[in-house]
Amino acid sequence: MTDSARTEQEQALVKADLRGAGVRDLGSEGPARANDRASLRRSNLGLVLRLLRDAGPRPRTQIAAETGLPKATITNLVAELVELGLVREGETERHGSVGRPSRTVEIDGRTICGIGVEINVDYLSLIAFDLRGENIAERHTPLDARGNAPDVVLDRMAEAIRETHDALRARGVHPVGVTIAAPGVIGIDTGVVSYAPNIGWRDVAVVEGLRTRLGPGAPPIRLENDAKLGAIAEYLVAAADDIHDLIYVTGETGVGGGIISDGRLLRGSAGFAGEIGHMPLDPGGHPCACGRRGCWETMVGLAALLRLAAPADDPVHDPTIDLQQRLAELRRRADAGEPATRAALQQIADGLALGLALLADLLNPRAVVLGGHFAYFGDYLIDRVRSELSARVMAPEAGRCDVMSSTLGFSAAARGGAHLALDRVYQDPGGASAAAGTTLLERAAPRDGR
Repeated sequence: MTDSARTEQEQALVKADLRGAGVRDLGSEGPARANDRASLRRSNLGLVLRLLRDAGPRPRTQIAAETGLPKATITNLVAELVELGLVREGETERHGSVGRPSRTVEIDGRTICGIGVEINVDYLSLIAFDLRGENIAERHTPLDARGNAPDVVLDRMAEAIRETHDALRARGVHPVGVTIAAPGVIGIDTGVVSYAPNIGWRDVAVVEGLRTRLGPGAPPIRLENDAKLGAIAEYLVAAADDIHDLIYVTGETGVGGGIISDGRLLRGSAGFAGEIGHMPLDPGGHPCACGRRGCWETMVGLAALLRLAAPADDPVHDPTIDLQQRLAELRRRADAGEPATRAALQQIADGLALGLALLADLLNPRAVVLGGHFAYFGDYLIDRVRSELSARVMAPEAGRCDVMSSTLGFSAAARGGAHLALDRVYQDPGGASAAAGTTLLERAAPRDGR
């Protein structure tokens, strides 16, 4: 390939990477830039695959027009993606009254998947998606993460991953990666939870611990903050309504945030952007797990809701009972008009509006998505939060910021993790697919070497 031809294709790659072309990336780095012939082809394979993911099935001629790549190049790229099992021929389309009908190309990838695992104070959640975004495995297990040592929690996580991995392998599905969603401050590069006060973890080597437990046949494992993964999952929903700037606020024992700016996850210089739960909004308030007083999560987090709604000996405080069962009981009381529960929800709404107004003034999002228990009680919270937010934000009409409830419930972080695990395929279609198959072959190989 000549230098001019390579430059032309690289320019086409940059052009198609724009949000307006329908191509997005889950992380902040974006796709790798090509610097040799092999990496150029890898980038172009990922480009075509991302276009089909985001814009839907289309004929080869349309793919060529939208990416700016030559038709012959697209034909070769599609053939390779078909061979990898990542795309397939779709419906036949005829454009206009003349000309031969053309077959569309669409995402396939039924034999590969990504796994997302969330560890939270009260539960362990796991979800697996195939490349088409279909849920192919899910489990939700009550687990007192704070009351158990980290090694015990890692044992349970490894068991869940191993059982899911083996069940999927038996169905001919290859996991290409696992993303662990954890609360608190985490190191993406080190795989260590540096500080997660709500589960009592400090300097826990999650990735290394899971690799040791799962052995050499395990899929690649990465660690990410739970709220950031929740933001990714919510953005995949919101983008369909042309929303590309949002804040995801997760309401669980802690309160975390994930920020999407112009379609990209905002991490900050050291990856800590989104630690909104520890904004000191009430310095004389309740003590926080972080050691300070009056953090936002002490006003609106799950512990605050339970404290306001029920006495300490009420079963809704029992961490051995599944969280969703406890929330269902509070919901029953609210629906029945129980005064303490109704008053607690009103106070939570006021506290939410206070913190959201600050975030809206700073970041001017198009939407705020409330997850976790905020979404569970959304119809009790949303109207009051919207009203209070509009009154507090400096910009007219709250800067066009809408407040909405998540439709993903408590699965958002695990869903985001599964999608992020699959992102390896979009960055390197051939390499990720081959690695998934190799991992399974290694694991299936007889131990005696035969």
